[in-house]
Amino acid sequence: MLSTTSDNHYLAPTVVESVKILVVGSFGVGKTTLIGSVSEIEPLRTEESITQASEGIDEVAATPEKSTTTVAMDFGRITLTDEIALYLFGTPGQRRFWDLWSGLAEGAAGALVLVDTRRLEDSFEVLDQLETRTSLPFVVAINQFPGAPNYEPDQIRTALDLDDETPIVVCNAKNRNACVRALAALVRHALKTH
Repeated sequence: MLSTTSDNHYLAPTVVESVKILVVGSFGVGKTTLIGSVSEIEPLRTEESITQASEGIDEVAATPEKSTTTVAMDFGRITLTDEIALYLFGTPGQRRFWDLWSGLAEGAAGALVLVDTRRLEDSFEVLDQLETRTSLPFVVAINQFPGAPNYEPDQIRTALDLDDETPIVVCNAKNRNACVRALAALVRHALKTH
């Protein structure tokens, strides 16, 4: 059963399995928001202000309200069931931080790949990095931004050239329950592939 109390600093004594999960996606796709939405502990964030130094490097046109960016990782924890806790490691979305991925992926059971339908093309490099730097099973989670185009999962599968076995789920990174469902889908998929 999903824990919903606010006093979750320590794991319940019933938890017997901890699972490391990687949360990846392009710049500004909602990784930090997702981890913040589901984490039962105060998330660790390594955000810094976006400055003029990133002008011409980070594509902010699609996210003009974004003022900070993750520069190392995000970290959170959620007790998924009485026996399973997930440790969530969010990666930075910019290419210049992708060397961190290999270390962050070490020991992970799977990856949740967040995508934004307004910028699907940004997901190609992310999926390429995931497949190049890891052998993790992954689930694609469509983060529903207001006003973003809605596509059927099969359209997303075709656009991203995904295998038929790769699950695709829809979530809203600001909605805890939707994020938990996406993470549960990843755990089920990872258990099937291990």
